[in-house]
Amino acid sequence: MREKNVPKLSQKAYESFTHHLLVKDLRAGQLISQRELVSLTGLPLGAIRELIPRLEAEGLIRTIPQRGMSIAEVDSKLVKDAFEFRLFLEIQAVKYFTKQATDSLIRKLLEETKDIIAQCELGGSSSLISDAQTVDWNLHEQIIKTLNNKIIIDAYRVNSIKIRLIKLEQTS
Repeated sequence: MREKNVPKLSQKAYESFTHHLLVKDLRAGQLISQRELVSLTGLPLGAIRELIPRLEAEGLIRTIPQRGMSIAEVDSKLVKDAFEFRLFLEIQAVKYFTKQATDSLIRKLLEETKDIIAQCELGGSSSLISDAQTVDWNLHEQIIKTLNNKIIIDAYRVNSIKIRLIKLEQTS
């Protein structure tokens, strides 16, 4: 019998895939085979096969018969759709957040932001941009998490991966 908190192999495969995508081991538009994903993730072929329908449903890959899988392309439509989706969700989420967020959460987010501003004023460090981006992602995620709605949180998470992929392509 499996413990409740132990993630399934397909979930580990998903987390590994998204990690490799966001650290640029996988690139937008890249063709990759199931065997290459097995090698990259270190997980069994069965877990990768379970992963593929989820990645396709989320728009992160497209299966090309006889060739493999293509990582999502970053094009103007993806950029428009991803940022528009985030905007629609966050407009409503911010209204809820301002009424429901705890004082301690707001203080924490404010302190993180003030810390980044102070680093900027001091000339910053080599990790300033990365640190600022982390603070920004955290703010957006906290606003959405305040809704306490799994469907919205999951949809937002997938869209966030797409936005991060867009940002990676913009900076490469």
